[in-house]
Amino acid sequence: MAEKKMLISPSILSADMANLGDAVAQAEAAGADWIHVDVMDGRFVPNITIGIPVVAALKKGTRLPLDVHLMITDPDRYLEQYRDAGADWLTVHYETCPHLHRTVQRIRELGMEPGVSLNPHTDVSLLENILPYLNMVLIMTVNPGFGGQTFIEASWNKIRRMRNMIDQAGSGTLIQVDGGVTEKNVGDLVEAGVDVFVVGNTIFSAEDPLQVIRNLKNPA
Repeated sequence: MAEKKMLISPSILSADMANLGDAVAQAEAAGADWIHVDVMDGRFVPNITIGIPVVAALKKGTRLPLDVHLMITDPDRYLEQYRDAGADWLTVHYETCPHLHRTVQRIRELGMEPGVSLNPHTDVSLLENILPYLNMVLIMTVNPGFGGQTFIEASWNKIRRMRNMIDQAGSGTLIQVDGGVTEKNVGDLVEAGVDVFVVGNTIFSAEDPLQVIRNLKNPA
């Protein structure tokens, strides 16, 4: 399991796609811990983003772990391809995996760190039986598909319940949140038990993305 500490994983979904390499380099220089890559297929979520070739290109340009989030139907078909492209962490959605234990085990067999994501309406209790096999749980704090959305307030309860489940199990599973993370709420999210922060629009729409990352890593 990964060491428990606060990690920032900038989401390239909100970066300038024409200058993606520069955006990733800036994030790395500012102290980002991972790079978050949102893969969307236009079926599971109402958007289409990037895929395997871009992940492979990113891998060549950064030393940071690639935190790949598959928001796609039938992710099992592509696990090996994302491993070959360079994914270090691979997160699938509970809602898309009818045989979730098998999927998680396969991700681990391929040498990646397995994560499972929950949509805002999906209850954290559904992960109780598989929690010992997970390195990370990603709680979506907005409806997946687009960057720049507002944090869903009901997420606070989910995060705290997930933290309690993990602590009671004595697990090292990380809690990641994605959506609506800002400099204003990051401190409260740390207190609620979040380990990994996916941050997109807050970083890449700022005049000084480097300073934003520094502020996130040092909440007031």
